[in-house]
Amino acid sequence: MKIIEGGVCAAKGFKAGSVRCGVKESRLNDDTAIIFSECECNAAATYTMNRVKAAPVYVTMEHLENGVARAIVANSGNANACAPDGMENARRMAKAAADFLGVDEEDVAVASTGVIGQKLPVEKVLDGVRRIVPELSKDKGTDAAWAIMTTDTVRKEVAYEMELSGGTVRIGAMAKGSGMIHPNMATMLAYITTDAKVDASVLQGMLKKSTDKSFNMMTVDGDTSTNDSLFLLANGASGVAIETEEDKAAFAELLDSICMDMALRIASDGEGATHLMVVEAYGLPTEKDAKLVARSIAGSTLFKAAMFGADANWGRVLCAMGYSKAPFRPEHVDVTFQSQAGSVPVCRQGDGLPFDEDAAKRILSEKEVVILVDL
Repeated sequence: MKIIEGGVCAAKGFKAGSVRCGVKESRLNDDTAIIFSECECNAAATYTMNRVKAAPVYVTMEHLENGVARAIVANSGNANACAPDGMENARRMAKAAADFLGVDEEDVAVASTGVIGQKLPVEKVLDGVRRIVPELSKDKGTDAAWAIMTTDTVRKEVAYEMELSGGTVRIGAMAKGSGMIHPNMATMLAYITTDAKVDASVLQGMLKKSTDKSFNMMTVDGDTSTNDSLFLLANGASGVAIETEEDKAAFAELLDSICMDMALRIASDGEGATHLMVVEAYGLPTEKDAKLVARSIAGSTLFKAAMFGADANWGRVLCAMGYSKAPFRPEHVDVTFQSQAGSVPVCRQGDGLPFDEDAAKRILSEKEVVILVDL
């Protein structure tokens, strides 16, 4: 696979567009966006596990139940969650997009992000939808990526290309997320488009596995949002069908890569974050146990405080492992800290190792720090 330009419009048959219609206070960025496929898509999605879900989540769950979609309409600046007329306004967004695009209302996914508890200024959003549709373009994927940002400090988009047995397929993504990030899913929105031809049930299975490896493993502040949604649309415009086991495995790897890329970008842009902390756990009895250990360490407030201070306090790693509920023997634990500045082993077989504190501080002062836990 190789990285290419274009974001969600890199795949054949997809267009995007955005406008600023006054939903959020910023006068710099747009706040309403549409992604549209020229042909029908097989669709898959995953949603927040929070019991309090925003109205757009419920509407989209209904619309994508049949595994078919043509468009996504999204706004930033207002979450349309726990708000008056929430369901009606979410449906009005979908209907307006459908009417202007000439598609069925049930084929439109809806997403909102922003402040919870405030009524959505839906007339502004509807006016924005009306203005976007005539201007949809292959060249406006990046504009749409800007439009869905709230407290994000950087735009998040990427696209990949891969050769399969039947030809070339492309996949693109854009996401937003900075605060209220914690599994499951982690306020994040993510949209993935591909021109591969994939059965909807296969697509859903692949997306669930990729989400569990990526978005469901990131944490910033311990809060799971009401609006988290991840949509994957496959329109088959490349003519390349994902049917053989080899192609399914390759496409699943491609999907894993783009989901992990987006998850890392979101975590790295966490509100107030100075570091991206990546925890890798090896040697546990099962993948589930390894995830328990890694998530426990990554979510430890005390350990994050140590990383903020570039303090090689590895004891907090073992402490977090101990309450993870994963089975392991403390006397088998090795811990290593590493970054672009080097690597420093700090624990072997459960016991502390002598190490250069100054060197450790340099290693932990880098933007991205990796914690290796090996049993």
